[in-house]
Amino acid sequence: MAKKRRSFKRPFGQRPYRKLFVIATEGAKTEPQYFNILRNLKSEQVTISMPEGKNKSDPENVLKRMKTYLKTERLKHSDEAWLVVDKDQWDDKKIDKLHEWAKQKENYGLALSNPKFEYWLLLHFKNADLNSPGSCASILKKHLPNYDKGISTYARRFTEERINEAILRAESRDRPPCEDWPRSPGCTTVYKLARNILNS
Repeated sequence: MAKKRRSFKRPFGQRPYRKLFVIATEGAKTEPQYFNILRNLKSEQVTISMPEGKNKSDPENVLKRMKTYLKTERLKHSDEAWLVVDKDQWDDKKIDKLHEWAKQKENYGLALSNPKFEYWLLLHFKNADLNSPGSCASILKKHLPNYDKGISTYARRFTEERINEAILRAESRDRPPCEDWPRSPGCTTVYKLARNILNS
């Protein structure tokens, strides 16, 4: 359910308008937990809303959830709407549809991790090369020993300093910056969304 929006006006004694990030994620557990960590870090500056789905996590349904949300919740010019998905096994054509949507407006975005969101999490701890897509979670477990599709118990480990380190590592691997989405394993553009949230 969409939250009631805040006004640009600042009545006496009330907080100023907080920038809204609408984030539709493919994962139903780890990704929302991660962006909740960022929301807590920037609670005075931003609001993060994550449209929920009905156990359908393919790219088409991520986009559908976003479109449904935006029909009832109009973005202000300074707000942003992002799709967060994995390359995983999805066909390139499915990802291309999300990229086409993201090009429609300047405040739309697509944040994709290749192969999985766990790669973005891994960059908070080291600059890692992947031998295979399946190695991502196993390497991550060296830093988060009991990781199993959830990071709520490790929230304190995702400090603002570590998030900024992950941004720098991901950006250095995205050279030259991809025009659409990361085609090769060992690359993620989630850093663009994380940076926008931290800089708000």
